[in-house]
Amino acid sequence: MPLLNTIATPYAEALLQISEAEGSSDRIAADAKGILELWNGSADLRGALQSPVLAPASKKATLRKLFEGRVSGNTLKLLQLLADRQRCNLLDVVMERFLELYRESQDIALAQITSATPLSREQQVNLNRKIQAIAGSKSVECSISVDPSLIGGLIIRIGSKVFDASLSGQARRLAVSLAKAI
Repeated sequence: MPLLNTIATPYAEALLQISEAEGSSDRIAADAKGILELWNGSADLRGALQSPVLAPASKKATLRKLFEGRVSGNTLKLLQLLADRQRCNLLDVVMERFLELYRESQDIALAQITSATPLSREQQVNLNRKIQAIAGSKSVECSISVDPSLIGGLIIRIGSKVFDASLSGQARRLAVSLAKAI
């Protein structure tokens, strides 16, 4: 486990335990996703919260203004605790780790799908069902991206497993086979 995960895990585990005890883990998972989206989309926010120049009180006030009434009370308390302990630089790592632990506890598989062309809603639903069967989990969270360099087909990543059903992958495997035969 990387060092940052080692530091972030106790915060994430505490948040998960509290959320499960209160029955609010789905709500806090949604909070974490929203916070990560904002964090990843705003270099100014990251810069301000990671700045060693800003006092923890200023960071707490910023977090309160940004998130009060938009996230659960426990999520806001965690964000403020990170500010108090000068750990705002770990905010994204804590939220990612919380989501990992949440998915484990809820038996949710995470799948990354890369397709050569955009998938229709029906294709996404069918693919989701098949991935759920492959993963053997209650449900699946899919992130879908498009990469035209695949030529056709798709690549599915579930944890450490990779299923390459792309034309570019087939061409690459064929080239390797031909090279070995020569």
